[in-house]
Amino acid sequence: MDFRDRTVLVTGASRGIGAAIAKAFAAEGAAVAVNYLQNAEAAEAVAAACRDLGREAGGDAWAVQADVTDAGAVNRMVERTAEEFGKIDVVVNNAFRPYAFDPEKRKLFWDTDWADYRGQVDGALLGTYNVCRAVLPVMRRRPGGSIVNMATDLVARPTVPYHDYTTAKAALVGFSRNLAAELGPLGIRVNCVAPGLVCPTDASRATKEDVKDAIVAQTPLRRIATPEDVTGPVLFLASGWSRFMTGQVLYVDGGLVMG
Repeated sequence: MDFRDRTVLVTGASRGIGAAIAKAFAAEGAAVAVNYLQNAEAAEAVAAACRDLGREAGGDAWAVQADVTDAGAVNRMVERTAEEFGKIDVVVNNAFRPYAFDPEKRKLFWDTDWADYRGQVDGALLGTYNVCRAVLPVMRRRPGGSIVNMATDLVARPTVPYHDYTTAKAALVGFSRNLAAELGPLGIRVNCVAPGLVCPTDASRATKEDVKDAIVAQTPLRRIATPEDVTGPVLFLASGWSRFMTGQVLYVDGGLVMG
């Protein structure tokens, strides 16, 4: 996939899945804006790795700070990115509110407050809403834009009922499909990638080995995903290879969702 002359904004890209996605785009020649919330050192390291990976393909990268739940900060981030690169062709909404996938310590429904739901909705949906609102005027300047939103396979198969997190991601899928219907006539596609459990990440650090083993046993491909497993589907949905796909959800869980 050739992303030379394409500018990509990846939110939550200083670590984990977001960092892997940013590096994968850079390796294919993209100019990548590496968004982060607090860890400037980690973000700068990802941007440096992106520049190294993209050197032969013509890729570039820089780190840009913004809290995606803050509309003003997002607007400034988009303005700076557009000024730096001249355009934004692809957006990957990967940032979300910190969460620990620990079945033993998860809140049961009757212990889950509405504030828990609201916190996850703000992280998954409000952040994506702010970024899409801010970036749309820039993306409309060029045809062929693509937005990829990171969901979860838990929406289709709640292997563990993480009520607040999964509900927020389900709302994100609905938001994405409505946006796909409205932006399609403008030539902008909107799709989701829905991974299962991904290791190693900060969110999966609390997931015990016996839980991983149980998931592996139910997964046709018999392993847990790595961050790099997620990058291919994201790049596919951002590329011309998927030019007639919008409003779709690609599950990246080794077939677990079929169970």
